[in-house]
Amino acid sequence: MGLISLLASNPLVFFIIAAIIILAITIHEFAHAWMADRLGDPTPRYQGRVTLNPLAHLDPIGTLLLFVVGFGWGRPVQFDPYNLKDPTRDAAIIALAGPASNLIMALLLAIFIPVLTGLLNLPIELMGIILSRWFFYNCMMTILNLIPIHPLDGGKILVALLPRSTAHEYEEVMSRFGTFILFALIFPWGGMSPASRLISPIIEFVVSYYKLLANYIFTLV
Repeated sequence: MGLISLLASNPLVFFIIAAIIILAITIHEFAHAWMADRLGDPTPRYQGRVTLNPLAHLDPIGTLLLFVVGFGWGRPVQFDPYNLKDPTRDAAIIALAGPASNLIMALLLAIFIPVLTGLLNLPIELMGIILSRWFFYNCMMTILNLIPIHPLDGGKILVALLPRSTAHEYEEVMSRFGTFILFALIFPWGGMSPASRLISPIIEFVVSYYKLLANYIFTLV
């Protein structure tokens, strides 16, 4: 179920989650654009993507679906492989930058939100909601995007790791069927999608350790 049902029952939580999702998508897409720019391709900069302005990274349909059905996407960052020194390797680095940015931001917030809560005497309950949701959505974006299926980031990463001949065959298959495979994975069969069944235990494992870290920091401040 999407988040839109929270708007009537708990508007505060709805707007907190909405802000977290928008920020997570923005950071993810900005990281792709920034890395492509650093590796020598000016395409994202020319398209105005090397920015933390959410309007540059949100896809209207993808954002709407996030709130209605619980799954969506941001605007993909375009880059020209001919501007890269090593197109296969650098494309994988650009792809990895997105999930890595979400994981790093989750870790940083695990440190700084408890510190700010203690220093500014903020409501612990509210900070707990922000922290737990921030963990969840950033970890979800990290793990989901690492699934090695085009057009997810994991597909480009896998191509760089496979032998050249195998990578070429994989790309041919994914270019034809990747989108269909992805939709089959995210479609809720029997109430839960195969992707959710696959990544939920991983997310719960990672989030549990982040919560332990946050609780430890809370005790220090």
